[in-house]
Amino acid sequence: MLVAAAVCPCPPLLVPEVAAGAAPELDTLRAACADAVGVLAAARPERLVVVGPAPRPGREVFPPGAVGSFRGYGVAVEVTLGQPRAGEPAEERTAEPSSDRVDAAPPASPVPLPSSLAVAAWLLRGWQASPVEGLGVGEELEQERCAVAGQAVADAAPRVALLVMGDGSACRTVKAPGYLDERAEPFDAAVAAALGAADTAALEGLDAALAQAVQAAGRAPWQVLAGAARGAGLAGELLYDAAPYGVGYFVATWT
Repeated sequence: MLVAAAVCPCPPLLVPEVAAGAAPELDTLRAACADAVGVLAAARPERLVVVGPAPRPGREVFPPGAVGSFRGYGVAVEVTLGQPRAGEPAEERTAEPSSDRVDAAPPASPVPLPSSLAVAAWLLRGWQASPVEGLGVGEELEQERCAVAGQAVADAAPRVALLVMGDGSACRTVKAPGYLDERAEPFDAAVAAALGAADTAALEGLDAALAQAVQAAGRAPWQVLAGAARGAGLAGELLYDAAPYGVGYFVATWT
C-alpha cells in the first residue's frame, strides 16, 4: 500500500557539480527536494520505489545498488541507487524482461540508470530508511499501463513510498529548450494543482499528446503515481512551483 510519495523534477543541474557556477540559482529547489525526501523517510516505508522518465520504451526495473553517472555532463560524479540487498552485489540493471514492456527482449549489455533516476539517486544519497528500487518508464507509455504499473508497485508491500521524478513543460519562455508554447503554462498550472491536491483523477486525465507537444517529461511518471495512489486517501502539499530556464519544476508531497 502506498503510504507516502514525493514528486521532484529531474534536471541534472540539481547536482551542483553539473551546474557549476550556476548552482546557487537552484538552491531553493534543492532545499524543497530535500524536504520532500525527508517526508518519505518520516513515513518509514518498507520499500521505496523511484519512478522517472527513461529513453527506452516500456518499463525497466533497476535494483538496489544500480549505478548512474553524470560523466555525460562533463563531471566525474557517480551515484548508486540505495544499497544492494544483503548478499547481493551492486549491479547496473535487473535483467528482467516484462510482458508489460514494449521491448520484451533484454538488452545485450547492462544499462546504467537513466538520467532521471541518477538525479534521484543523488537526492537519496545517505538514504537508510528502506531498500530502494528504480522504475524507468518510457515517454509513450499509455495512461492505462502507467496506472497498472503504479498499482503493482503499491501492492508489492504493506508500506510503500514513491519518489516520482519528472519535469513539467519545457516551453514556458522564448529561451526555453522548446521555445515558447502558449499551452505550456496552463498545462503546468493544471499539473501543479493536481499535485498539490493529490488529485489522482486529474493526473490520470493528463493529455499525453499535449504533454509531448510541450515537452513535459513527467507525464508518465505522474500517471504511475496516480495509479499507485488510488484509494490510498493521501493528502497533497505543493512545496515548489516555478519555471527557471523556462522549464516547469514541481516539488510536492503526498502523505
